[in-house]
Amino acid sequence: MKYTVIGAGAMGYRYGVLLQEVAGLDVDFVDTWAPNVDAVREQGGVYVSRDHVDRHLVPINLSTPEEYEGHPDVWILFVKQMQLDDVLARCAHLFGPDQYLFTAMNGMGHLDKVRRYFPDEHIVAGTALIATVLNGPGDVDFIGAPGAGTMHMVNATEQPDETTRAIERDFRAADLNPELTRNLNGTLMAKVIFNSVVNTLCTMFTSTMGQYAAYDGADEITRTLVDEAYDACERAGIELIMSRQEEVDSVNYVSKVGNPLHYPSMYQDFSKGRPTEVDYINGYIAKLGRENGYTCHVHEFVTRQMHLAEAMRDAKAAAVAERSQQVAAPQEAVPQEAPVAA
Repeated sequence: MKYTVIGAGAMGYRYGVLLQEVAGLDVDFVDTWAPNVDAVREQGGVYVSRDHVDRHLVPINLSTPEEYEGHPDVWILFVKQMQLDDVLARCAHLFGPDQYLFTAMNGMGHLDKVRRYFPDEHIVAGTALIATVLNGPGDVDFIGAPGAGTMHMVNATEQPDETTRAIERDFRAADLNPELTRNLNGTLMAKVIFNSVVNTLCTMFTSTMGQYAAYDGADEITRTLVDEAYDACERAGIELIMSRQEEVDSVNYVSKVGNPLHYPSMYQDFSKGRPTEVDYINGYIAKLGRENGYTCHVHEFVTRQMHLAEAMRDAKAAAVAERSQQVAAPQEAVPQEAPVAA
């Protein structure tokens, strides 16, 4: 099948390049970030590294939504939650009734937006425990050995069809290690809960996943956040695909063994001055609790803490910029007093 990736960022590049280079499939890319599009065109492709080494150029076909003329069988969507409405609107003229869409974006809320353009029968959602870093425009770093990482995928109808199974086969050929489930909300929320621990805490405390997991009290913090999220899900009637202990074990394994040197995507956004997706992760868990008569005190607090960290970051950046302008501004001449006659 032919694929087109919407959102040539860290994960978009990872999926698209592996499908093209490892599985040998026809892949295009669509992106709205002008510096990224310009860099790829100037370079003739995207630079790909693995664990910071073996940097090499992979030729790709990258267009803006307005320029793209292809017609894929499947769209792969990896866009930040805050940008999704705008990106989908710009791509709307490209969508056809015969096409499917797969997305494994972080957080929750994106399916409601995707459903404006695709029926549930043609939506395949998923999660990805696959570490990747976007170094800059046209430059991506795959973290972990080839074949590292896992992912889940599930039809929005919870009934996999032949196209879904074909996507699964292609993802498996690309070493993405897909696992097909039949539980939509339980699958997606398992990753949201994972991210509510690792992404948010590693960002607030500027740590790698391994550094967080090595802290003596990490297991207790993890269990507190996991238990509160599971309590909210139970009240909402959502059955998770993992037990509470399996969720804790997943956080530990991925942090200590899978990607101990990795800074999560939320940290990458935060460190580059961008808004984080905390409202779609911890904030979503807190909202789910409120809607079902349960207060997620810790997730509410962590969400506000993350926004406080963003506000302090922005205030410091503004102060630095103001000082820089003052230093760069030309100094006015100080008038000299006339000499006094003797």
